[in-house]
Amino acid sequence: MPDMIQYWKPFTEIIILWFAIYQLMRFFEGTRALQVLRGVIILLLAFFIAQKLDLEVLDWLMKKLFGISVIAILVIFHPEIRQGLARLGKRQLFRNAPGEKELDIIVGQIVQACENLARNKLGGLIAIEKNDSLAPYIQSGEIIDSRVSAELIEAIFTPNNPLHDGGLVLQNGRIAAAACIFPLTADQELSRVFGTRHRAALGLGEETDAILIVVSEERRDISVIYRKKFYKDLGSAELGSKIKGLIKAKNEA
Repeated sequence: MPDMIQYWKPFTEIIILWFAIYQLMRFFEGTRALQVLRGVIILLLAFFIAQKLDLEVLDWLMKKLFGISVIAILVIFHPEIRQGLARLGKRQLFRNAPGEKELDIIVGQIVQACENLARNKLGGLIAIEKNDSLAPYIQSGEIIDSRVSAELIEAIFTPNNPLHDGGLVLQNGRIAAAACIFPLTADQELSRVFGTRHRAALGLGEETDAILIVVSEERRDISVIYRKKFYKDLGSAELGSKIKGLIKAKNEA
């Protein structure tokens, strides 16, 4: 029995350590501190290797470096740390995927809103978060944090509304923010037929795995962009099926 405990102890410690690192990465997700945290983890691995190989000079240098870096990180990144602490109480430990019924309702509201926007010759740009975090783009807009509603989406993209410019971001089955700024694609070969919304959707699709829905006010059509794939002129059934398929692909990953 003592041998079994001795065998499982290091295995348990490794699992706890990696779980703590994973939660720490999620804690700083969407902030500049995330990049620094990754660098610190690499330095920790180098420090561990230096100790195991008994490299005295490198070990001494790492100890001095860590002593200075902890203070520097606290001073430089205190806004991000404060923001992360504020979000900690709102974030669930494990993110639950929406059930089939809830997913049908959400997709139905999105499809209805897009149809009405196209019918009324109004443009729209919607981004649905998948695995890649859209937190930096959410922070560039106005926080809404509301359930998905066709009426709210239509109201946001109505002209003369302060939020109608930019993109709408859906995160965890809710409308997270509006008037978000997305990067424009650098593709010079893109047809001039496509406007700023399409270029912004393609730009975000090049950098993340978000599902992008674009409603063209000129052509009154609806398109879905995922990565570099472009699905144009979608009808209601096709739009709903495409959105659901891409969302479910995320949940199964």
